[in-house]
Amino acid sequence: MTAVHVVVPDAIDDPARPSGGNAYDRRVCRGLGALGWSVHEWAVAVSWPRGEPASRAHLSGALSQIPDDSVVMVDGLIASHVPEVLVPEAGRLRLVVLVHMPLGHGLPGDEVAAHSQRREREALSAAVAVVTTSAWTRRWLLDHYALHPHRVRVAEPGVDAAHLAPGTAAGGELLCVGTVTPGKGHDVLLAALAMVADLPWRCVCVGSLTCDPAFVDGLARQARDGDIAGRVHFAGPLTAADLDAAYAAADLLVLASRAETYGMVVTEGLARGLPVVATSVGGLPTALGRGADGSRPGLLVCPSDPAAFARALRCWLTDGALRQRLRDAAGERRARLPDWEATSLRIARVLAEVAA
Repeated sequence: MTAVHVVVPDAIDDPARPSGGNAYDRRVCRGLGALGWSVHEWAVAVSWPRGEPASRAHLSGALSQIPDDSVVMVDGLIASHVPEVLVPEAGRLRLVVLVHMPLGHGLPGDEVAAHSQRREREALSAAVAVVTTSAWTRRWLLDHYALHPHRVRVAEPGVDAAHLAPGTAAGGELLCVGTVTPGKGHDVLLAALAMVADLPWRCVCVGSLTCDPAFVDGLARQARDGDIAGRVHFAGPLTAADLDAAYAAADLLVLASRAETYGMVVTEGLARGLPVVATSVGGLPTALGRGADGSRPGLLVCPSDPAAFARALRCWLTDGALRQRLRDAAGERRARLPDWEATSLRIARVLAEVAA
């Protein structure tokens, strides 16, 4: 049996803080165990939502307990912040970094982004291998950091099979899933919804409301000012059966993100046959994919453009033939989605190479 030590955020199983990165880490740990790996988890306290270790000494102490020559996979939300911890350990541990979102991508201000990129480059350079969750992220890392292409691998997220959402004839039940922060573009979404207020729709926003309280308060004011407060419901974080019920009640998944490396909620929606209106950022076009005939199961628009998002919503809400075409394409894409076993197998191959 081959062993791997996995360093993860301490909130990996916290239902109040669900995230794509936490879900990915948990499913991969389980998947590696099912493939015969002995998985040893090390949970590190982090500051939310950035993921920076709350105590570098805690992380350093954890790594110091891992035997020499062990394979160690560190979540990039932790690793990218702490080259001063990882670099000294690189000589005795076989480090693998799992990158969900590059630190420098999407950060405001060139100076802030440049500082984050310097630290992340140093951390990733200490690793024997880097695993990214999308081909887009791999390209970003190779374009910005001097990493050897062979060392940077891709393991796209899987998705669980799910029942088809029945949908409604009018298509007016909209669902947004994502932590309520500026990066997810809820302000853009609300501006777009205000522009289609003449049409029948309701929107449920699922996601944590505690990461940026000032932003959440601003959204409440924005909804009131746009006269749509009664039609937009912020449900907070949902998991398991409650999240399944939210998907089942929806007609359309909407995602106005300013930055995404993949967008697991897109494939989770598609697993239920839901078409998508989303921004064409990062790995989202890949997650959306295409049906068997090459057609998109949704509409992609430019980021930070409420008018463009509103036009896509208006098309969806007023064109029954378009809704049917997108639902058909979503059904075809649903049959081609990868599962979590495939994700775990890809990572297992990387870890086996590192172990060898």
